[in-house]
Amino acid sequence: MPFSESLAGRIRDTLARKKNIEERRMFGCLCLLLNGNALVGVWKNSLIARLGPVDGEEALLEPHVRQFDITGKPMRNWVVVEPEGVEDDDQLKEWIDRAIKFVGKLPKK
Repeated sequence: MPFSESLAGRIRDTLARKKNIEERRMFGCLCLLLNGNALVGVWKNSLIARLGPVDGEEALLEPHVRQFDITGKPMRNWVVVEPEGVEDDDQLKEWIDRAIKFVGKLPKK
């Protein structure tokens, strides 16, 4: 399934100076990993972000955010942010920073 190359490029630009970032195709989308752990990605035309249990639950209360569910079983600690929620670069950076806050604490793989 194709994904938004435009959003992928914006994510790459945001993470350009961050060390230990790699790209991988996972879950049928593009994912960016931090220290070997999935961090954020692009699913169709939306951002997916790994936020952890507390921040993930709180994020679901925000506009343009829903659970990441592509199989009928939501992926724990992951949310989908619709395009309206990442229209500008500051919004995108905020979501990426939230994901880094959680994933940056995980053990390196």
